Amino acid sequence: MKKMNAFIQKLTKSVFAVFLIAAIFSACSSDDKPADENGNEDPDTEIPDSSLFNKVIHVKNYQGSTSDDNPTAPSATLYYSLEENKAVDGSFKKTKKWDLAFGGLYASFLSGNNTTNNQNNGYLGGGVGGITIVAKPFNDVVDIPADSEFKTGIDLIGTDDAGSFGNGVGWYLYDFGGEVVTNGTDPNKAHVAYALGEPLTINNGTVIPARTVILKTANGNYAKIKMISVYKDIYTPAEWFKDTPHMYYTFDYVMAAKGSTKFEIK
Repeated sequence: MKKMNAFIQKLTKSVFAVFLIAAIFSACSSDDKPADENGNEDPDTEIPDSSLFNKVIHVKNYQGSTSDDNPTAPSATLYYSLEENKAVDGSFKKTKKWDLAFGGLYASFLSGNNTTNNQNNGYLGGGVGGITIVAKPFNDVVDIPADSEFKTGIDLIGTDDAGSFGNGVGWYLYDFGGEVVTNGTDPNKAHVAYALGEPLTINNGTVIPARTVILKTANGNYAKIKMISVYKDIYTPAEWFKDTPHMYYTFDYVMAAKGSTKFEIK
């Protein structure tokens, strides 16, 4: 009888060990798969709000840096989800929760969320985004660029070459001394950032064409963006002065679903 009891105990322990090993192996195998293969939503993915697609979304006074105490120091990067129309905390930068980053000087240089570029804020976070800009008015931008047109780095689109400290085709013109846009006689017009959502006529008579930012989101959808102002509640260039409260980003955008070739408003 004792031998029988010992055999049963031994058999029970062996069976339990087999089930335990199987359970551990199964758990590890499941965790190694992508979330969608496990039948679960990726926890780092925000589900796009379908009501935001194919309509103009207006964002008013999204607040960035407002301090001029150390203007040459980069500001904290800001993150925004176009798919959810909300700000995203910086602790989520290595996720797909955000689409548009505001970084660099005064948090004024834009970039997308991309997992493959090791210079990107979202490196290894799973995002497939990128960014580009065209010298066309917002309403005239209909065609969505090929994916190869989207750049995936960090702090890519900011100051325009027509102004001070230009960095290519930008979404704003920075007038350091006040003599680019105006005649340089008003000190309050120095250090003004002119958003180029609309064409801008500068002091020498040149008309700077409107710019439109085009973004591929972290989840592979698309958006076109019109940057309107960096000044709180002020949207007219004539009313922008160096002491006007800033940086408060106001912009419009229209989203198109993954696979689209056109921006449409329905």
